[in-house]
Amino acid sequence: MTDSRRRWNQRYRDAAVGTPSPFLVGLADLLPPAGRALDVAGGSGRHALWLAARGLNVTLVDVSDVGLTLARAEARRRGITLRTSRRDLESEGLPTGAWDVAVCFHYLHRPLFAPLIAALAPGGLLVCEIATVRNLERHERPPRPYLVEEGELARLAGDLEVVAYAEDWVDDDRHCARLVGRRSAPLDGHDR
Repeated sequence: MTDSRRRWNQRYRDAAVGTPSPFLVGLADLLPPAGRALDVAGGSGRHALWLAARGLNVTLVDVSDVGLTLARAEARRRGITLRTSRRDLESEGLPTGAWDVAVCFHYLHRPLFAPLIAALAPGGLLVCEIATVRNLERHERPPRPYLVEEGELARLAGDLEVVAYAEDWVDDDRHCARLVGRRSAPLDGHDR
């Protein structure tokens, strides 16, 4: 078992699933009512479960066996379908797309952004919320390597059309960058 898997399994051992981010919930009208969705490093599935309940075909990927077990149990309890994939994203990469929606909350592995964007379907949305270095003004964690610099999340979005971008202190007293980006559809209607 990797150190990362061990650490996250311990964290989720006594955890509850939790509620989806108000930021994601606030995007309900922008999100498609159907299609494929990916929750990147989604832990116990608070976002994946919300997306699945809305009608999306969701895959939750995380390194933690315990987090994924919690998510599957909650999906059964709610009577919704949820696919899970246990993988270390830093060494194994992403599950195969194309994704109509991909969400990434409070997980930063910079080399993952280009393949994540490439895995979006034409017109697909990427929704991210990641703490910034300004978060260190009030909190010791997460440490600097897991924080984006000012404006960095928008740069990591590459060629995506930025639908919304903001950096501010948010609901739980974290300073976060929030991004909604859309992959453009090819002009001829075919993905290349």
